[in-house]
Amino acid sequence: MNERYPFPIRFLVFLLSTILVVYILIQAREYLYPIILGFLFSYLLLPIAAALEKRNVPRILANLISILIGVVIISGFVFFVYSQVSVLLEDFPEIKKQASKNVNEIVATINEFLGMDDHELKDILNKRVNNIFTSSSNFLSKVFTATTGTVVKIGLMPVYVFLFLYYRTKIAVFFLKVVPDDKRHVVVKIMKEIAEVTKKYMGGVFAVVAILCVLNSTGLWIIGMDYPIVLGVLSALFNFIPYFGTLIGGFVPLTYAILAASSPVFVFRVIILFIIIQFTENNILTPNISGGAVKINPMVTIFSIVAAGMVWGIPGMFAIIPLMGMLKIVLANLPDTQSYAFLIGTKGTKRHAINRENFRKLYKHIFK
Repeated sequence: MNERYPFPIRFLVFLLSTILVVYILIQAREYLYPIILGFLFSYLLLPIAAALEKRNVPRILANLISILIGVVIISGFVFFVYSQVSVLLEDFPEIKKQASKNVNEIVATINEFLGMDDHELKDILNKRVNNIFTSSSNFLSKVFTATTGTVVKIGLMPVYVFLFLYYRTKIAVFFLKVVPDDKRHVVVKIMKEIAEVTKKYMGGVFAVVAILCVLNSTGLWIIGMDYPIVLGVLSALFNFIPYFGTLIGGFVPLTYAILAASSPVFVFRVIILFIIIQFTENNILTPNISGGAVKINPMVTIFSIVAAGMVWGIPGMFAIIPLMGMLKIVLANLPDTQSYAFLIGTKGTKRHAINRENFRKLYKHIFK
């Protein structure tokens, strides 16, 4: 009776299981994603808690101190951003007037170039601009207006972090107890690799975003943009989303430059600035700070981010990469699933990568 089921049956079971898991993830979204985020943030605070415990601080007190440090830093940052956004919201009427003026000038230029007079185009563009500013104002107001559900989720996050930090040893022992004795060394290896990779990834992401807040704001201030801190910080926050974050974040100041800046020259300044910043982030900051800790190839990364965004929204897009990194570590340490780890990993494409060595080969081939 050890014969395997036919492939169509196995495929059907796999398909139904996948649909069931996705359905559960969507239905339990409001319950699950705060737990997952708490799990990831516990790795971010783990080095502080572990260092305090090494100094003979009781685990409960060490965890509370670590969480308090994290809460103070995040609360201070949120208050700072809120104070800056408040200034922007107060000036929204003036910004809308400037945007309407810019739209009229753009339409006049187009009409002059094409030799036509299209009042309908002007009305459509003005209506779109008003909708953009209205929806943006409502969005920013809602972000900083706490609802009961938001308060509950934010209030539970430190609790989840504390529980994961406090019971981390018990959880580890549990995994060791549920596997045979001859497999325990594999479980220990998996847990150590997951802890190392997740700590490096979480710390690296937050460090990169913090640096980009300064770089973006400073760059926008140098080129003379209005509200450089608000636009710089908002654009940097999108970098919590891998790959798409830099592109989406760049559209924030670019949209403002197109619609509300006093001169079209700011559009070109913003484009040049964010090309420089993106180059700096991709080639200097991320490689040296997080170092591609999870080692997931771009194809799987992009597919995962899109799927996670469809299921859990922005929290899913942030959490999916470290979760995929954990999955890869598990797959790589199990003999029967190492091929899947290879598929989602970065190995096997070095000869096709865009790097200095391949550029050198191309140069020699062309100019030999």
